[in-house]
Amino acid sequence: MHEPLIFDGHNDVLLRLHQRDISPGKDGFQGSGGKQIDLNKARTGGFAGGFFAIYIPGAAALSDSHDEMMASSYDLPLPPQVEWGDAIKVALSQASILFNLERDGALKICRCTQDIKDAMAEGKMAAVMHMEGAEAIDPDFHTLEVLYQAGLRSLGPVWSRPTIFGHGVPFRFPSTPDTGEGLTSDGIRLVNKCNDLGIMVDLSHLNDAGFWDVAKHSTKPLVATHSNAHTLSTHSRNLTDRQLHAIRESDGMVGLNFAVAFLRSDGRMDEDTPITTMLDHLDYLIAQLGEERVGLGSDFDGAAVPSEIKTIAGLPNLRTAMVDRGYDAALIRKLCHENWLRVLDLTWM
Repeated sequence: MHEPLIFDGHNDVLLRLHQRDISPGKDGFQGSGGKQIDLNKARTGGFAGGFFAIYIPGAAALSDSHDEMMASSYDLPLPPQVEWGDAIKVALSQASILFNLERDGALKICRCTQDIKDAMAEGKMAAVMHMEGAEAIDPDFHTLEVLYQAGLRSLGPVWSRPTIFGHGVPFRFPSTPDTGEGLTSDGIRLVNKCNDLGIMVDLSHLNDAGFWDVAKHSTKPLVATHSNAHTLSTHSRNLTDRQLHAIRESDGMVGLNFAVAFLRSDGRMDEDTPITTMLDHLDYLIAQLGEERVGLGSDFDGAAVPSEIKTIAGLPNLRTAMVDRGYDAALIRKLCHENWLRVLDLTWM
């Protein structure tokens, strides 16, 4: 097992399991048969777990557009809004997959930071139930209450396409995040309700106006679970310096997204991206936010990542790159998991 253990801000393995791209059993997630995440790869890479996203897929997957994202500029059309009745079925299916994995002993669903620490100490994968896009949340918040009791502790109001709560950014390069309207009145109510319950509000995928609406109305630290620096890669998905400064002032944090299109200065979805490009973003985020407000938010099983890493089994290469960049042991521990535990303590208290 490699140290320090990595607790990560975002993965899409529940979608893979829901779509039967992999099986949950010994030939899939619980063995070596996963795409980018499974238990054997976790042991090889020192992957302790992280945020497991419940995500409602559209008619076409973003991966179908990877060729378009190799161009010098692009603006991918987003799928239409998903109705609640369709979304809730998929959300409950993915939540039940997570419960079954816990029942089988593959992971532990964590509802507080002590749960995460205990799972890491026991060598069990720690899973925080996250929702990427709130299509499955009704405006009366009945499903939010039920999912909170089931373990939901993190929620992004949008995944790029619109919801009844707000608007996200398109997959557009080059572009700023300033692409349209922000939160709706229901979206502001959702932020307040999440604050009351102790559900972290995720800023990743929100557009600029939505970001500032959350900043205005939330009483908790501002957190983007899987986003990068717009100054280094002018993609609509990335965070501007002004946004980073607001996150710093709130004592929040940003998880570095491994998706190559959001790392590269040319915005290309090209896996032949040197690992040093990731370190450039880490350097920049640390300079803007401070050492206590930067972590990892890989997007494993939902994105093309640098070929030097490829899967969670390749995470030791990232640690080695941190050492080569001159990061000391204390900083590497912060980036790998301590900063996530710090901000979750502030958010879930």
